[in-house]
Amino acid sequence: MPAYPVRRVCPYHPAAGHAELREVGPMRRVRLYDGRTTWLVTGPAEGRALLADKRLSNRADFPDYPVMDESHKHMRATREMAAEEEGGFAGALFGVDPPEHTRQRQMLIPKFTVRRVAEHRPAIQRIVDERLAAMLREPAPADFVSAFATPVPMMVVCEFLGIPFEDRQQFEGPAWGLFEPEGADDSAAALTAYIERLVEAKAAAPGKGLIDDLVAGQLRTGELTVSELAQFAQAILVAGTVTTSSIIGLGTLALLENPAQYAALRDNPDLVPGAVEELLRHISLVEQLARVATEDIEIAGEVIKAGDGLLVSFAAANLDPSVTDHPGELDVTRPPTNHLAFSFGIHHCLGHNLARLELEIVFRALVERAPVLRSVMPTDQIPTTLAGDVTRLLCFPVIW
Repeated sequence: MPAYPVRRVCPYHPAAGHAELREVGPMRRVRLYDGRTTWLVTGPAEGRALLADKRLSNRADFPDYPVMDESHKHMRATREMAAEEEGGFAGALFGVDPPEHTRQRQMLIPKFTVRRVAEHRPAIQRIVDERLAAMLREPAPADFVSAFATPVPMMVVCEFLGIPFEDRQQFEGPAWGLFEPEGADDSAAALTAYIERLVEAKAAAPGKGLIDDLVAGQLRTGELTVSELAQFAQAILVAGTVTTSSIIGLGTLALLENPAQYAALRDNPDLVPGAVEELLRHISLVEQLARVATEDIEIAGEVIKAGDGLLVSFAAANLDPSVTDHPGELDVTRPPTNHLAFSFGIHHCLGHNLARLELEIVFRALVERAPVLRSVMPTDQIPTTLAGDVTRLLCFPVIW
C-alpha cells in the first residue's frame, strides 16, 4: 500500500508520484504517516461526485478524519479548530456541514458574485500597479515574495473586507502564525481579538467593505453575533492571503522557469485569463481535501463505509485526460477544462471570483511592465515552507 502524501520536489508542481497513484483506477487505499489507512480519490468525476455528496462531512473531529502530518494535530488552523467546541475560523465555513454551513454561506454568496467582485477591479489594479512600481524602483535583485507576492493579496483582502492595511502589524503576523504548531493558539487569540475590536468599531462608525456590509445587515438584525462575524472575517482574511500569495510566487517562478511561457504571455497578454487557469491546474497548490463518510457510499466499484476517512486528490485529478491533454507540462496556450483547484460542491471556494480577478491583474501587469523579469537563484536553492499543506516560497530573488 503506497504512502501518502507524496512530497513535492519541485515547489510549483506536485510530485510525479501522483500520476502513479492514478494508475490503478480512480480510487485506492493509501497509508498515512501514522500507519492508518484512508481512501484516496484520484478520478475527477469521482472526486466531484463525492464533494457534492451530502453523506460526506468536513468536520475534523471524526476519529478517522485523515491527517497528513503529526504537526497538524497541534495546529488550530487545520484540525483542532474544526471541532465545534474549539470555535475559531475553521468553525466558520471550512469545518462545518449543512445546515450550518448553508446558513453561513448564504450570507456571503451575494458579496462574492462576479458582478460584486468586479467592482473592486480599480482598487486591485491600483494595488498591483503601486506594489509592482515600488519593486521595480528597488535595486536589483529584489525579493519578489516580500516586495510583491505577499503584500498584494494582503492589501486586496483588506480592501475587500474593509480592514485598514495600516493595522497590518496587528493581524499579518498572527494570520501566518496560525499555521505554526508552536504559538498557533496565541496567534488565533490575537487575530480574533483584533477583528472583534474592528467589528465593534465599525458598528459605531460604519465604513466600506464586506465587514461593514455584514455589520449593517446581519449583525444589526441578529442573524450574526460579533464573534461569528469575526470568524467570517478571519476565515476570509487567512484563506485569501495564504493561497493567493503562494500562487503568485509559485506561478511566477513556474513561468520564469519556462521562459517560452512567459514570453507567450508577454507577446499576447490576452492569454492571461487562460494562463491563470493553467497555472492553478499545474501548481495544484491545495493537493487534497479530507472528508469523512457519514453513511455507506458505493462509487467506482468500491464501498466507502460510514466513518471511513477519504482524501480527494486535486493534484492527481488535475492530471486526468478530461482536464488536460498535457498533464506534466505547463502550457499557457492550452488552458484546462474543469480543473479542481477551487474544489467543488458545497465547499467550492467562496472567493474564486476574487482570486481569479486578482491573479489575472497580477500576471498581466507582470508581463506588460516587467517583460524581461528573471530569477537569479536556482529553483532547488529557493527556500520554501509549508503553511498547513500549502507550499510557500520564503524568498524569490528576481532581476529585470
